[in-house]
Amino acid sequence: MRHEICKLADVPETGTLVAPFFGREVHVYRSGGRIRAAANVCLHFGGPLECRDGKLVCPWHGAAFDMDKGDRVEGPAPKNARLMFLSTRVENDAVTYVWGE
Repeated sequence: MRHEICKLADVPETGTLVAPFFGREVHVYRSGGRIRAAANVCLHFGGPLECRDGKLVCPWHGAAFDMDKGDRVEGPAPKNARLMFLSTRVENDAVTYVWGE
């Protein structure tokens, strides 16, 4: 299965692009020379995430996650919590979700 998330040109050099994904949202961003797509959901209480100072942060209770590795770095989310990354590829100038290949 393949599903285009967004055009590569729409992914900002810094910060994130919030894109729709099957009725939900994902943050798409550049990290360490690659494109990442992380579910827009806090692993503490399910709130949305915002890009702040190189982290994805929940405005509800302040849980923060490292954008490169996905690890929780502070706040009330469980200490071993990690962002949920989607499997993606850049194909034909688009960021594409790929599953089952």
